[in-house]
Amino acid sequence: MSAPQLADGSWQYRSINAQNPGLDHLSDGLLDLVEAGVPVVAGTADLQYSNGLVKFAQRHPDRFVQFGISEQNMVSAAAGLATTGAVPFVATFASFLALLCCEQIRMDVAYTKLPVRLIGHHTGIALGFYGTSHHATEDISALRAIAGLTIVSPADGPQLRAAIRASADWPEPIYFRTSRGRDPQVYGDDVVFEFGKGIEHATGTDLTIIACGTQVHPALAAADALRAEGLSVGVIDMPTIKPLDEGLVRSAAARSAVVLTVEEHNILGGLGAAVAEVMAEVPSGARLVRHGIRDEYSLIAPPTHLYAHYRLDAPGIAAVAREALA
Repeated sequence: MSAPQLADGSWQYRSINAQNPGLDHLSDGLLDLVEAGVPVVAGTADLQYSNGLVKFAQRHPDRFVQFGISEQNMVSAAAGLATTGAVPFVATFASFLALLCCEQIRMDVAYTKLPVRLIGHHTGIALGFYGTSHHATEDISALRAIAGLTIVSPADGPQLRAAIRASADWPEPIYFRTSRGRDPQVYGDDVVFEFGKGIEHATGTDLTIIACGTQVHPALAAADALRAEGLSVGVIDMPTIKPLDEGLVRSAAARSAVVLTVEEHNILGGLGAAVAEVMAEVPSGARLVRHGIRDEYSLIAPPTHLYAHYRLDAPGIAAVAREALA
């Protein structure tokens, strides 16, 4: 699929993401950086239409590299570009980027402390029918232990764009964990992003839900349903999983009887594990419940069915919260 060609031979961008508007925010964020004078170079592994980078490529073809289906080479090449003073952003399916390229991320990017930005899109179970080979429910676990690597899981497109803009002066390499662009919007275009800081939407004494990525929107809806039942429920969006906002975790644990983490990820090694580590070091008396995908390979089905099956939609999160409080 290509954009329409004009009479002068140039190309006019036409969003192919009408069904996936969140993906346009990736290109928009990169275009913001270019306008600010950041020497951005973008690359992908044959997925410019799936991740929306086609928009950036059409605006700045001299700053775009199509690596083809060679993800490991793409990560190593991005590290090489970074040594020249460029700030490379490379994107592909999260299952390939975080798992297939783990060695290149560790040795070529993080060990050398190069400002490479890794965009793992279609995370979790977002690819549905593509199955286990394309699902990414271990990417946070695999990458969180790599020293010097920042991990960000935006809740929606505007927060992704804000995080990309904020990355201009961030010294460490970054792994952005994004979904497929069809997620409901949580924030407006004026959202402010700060690395290492969570966003507290509400406080509660009975329960605090700490969510990241795709689970922020259903967590907010679940909290509304629980408040309608008379419960005091807080919600925290934790977009930066590493470095974690430990102070916000401790304040929530000190205030609430139960802390419930929610993530589209294996409960081992992800957001829930990061929160557990903080709560274990400074005991508060609050009970922690980790909600996500249990230690198993996710099933094959449409994403909407999978979210319901794993209770990662609003009714499912509310049901898990009631069980935890009971």
